[in-house]
Amino acid sequence: MRITRVNEEVLFTKDPITSINRIEIDELKTKARSNIRKRIRLCSHLDITDQVHEMLIVHSKNNYIRPHKHIGKSESFHIIEGALDIIIFNDQGVIEKVNSLNEFGSGLPFYFRLSSSIFHTIVPKTDMVVFHETTSGPFVPKDTIFPNWAPSEDQDESIKLSYIYKLLDRASEFMEQNN
Repeated sequence: MRITRVNEEVLFTKDPITSINRIEIDELKTKARSNIRKRIRLCSHLDITDQVHEMLIVHSKNNYIRPHKHIGKSESFHIIEGALDIIIFNDQGVIEKVNSLNEFGSGLPFYFRLSSSIFHTIVPKTDMVVFHETTSGPFVPKDTIFPNWAPSEDQDESIKLSYIYKLLDRASEFMEQNN
């Protein structure tokens, strides 16, 4: 597979046909472990202007993905390896739903689709999680909205980690009250 490296976290395939195997997933995991934010994505769409964006994404535990929403887009997540929570918020940052996803063989949900523009984040639950994400393109940065109630990506790691731990506590409480 021919790959173009955009930065240490973003790769694009250069081939019109993309096929991924276990060895290539392991290579992505190694690359994720070796970069600063411990994550990477391999885009199988050829360009940010494509109408459909499909990515294999690797995140490490304690990665901070700032809550956000995408205007006019849907997203789907399919777990390949590991586990994560997708947390849905209202506009004020109150948790409305927690969706725990795990790999197919676990017997737990492994697929999730978000069909509307609502605030959400993902929280990796295992040391590494590998998932396939599909969303509609083209990618336009201004179409991603970030709330002021969550730390920005450029804030100190301790602030983001504190937010993650508090969010996990809130998510656990939410699940206990709603299950």
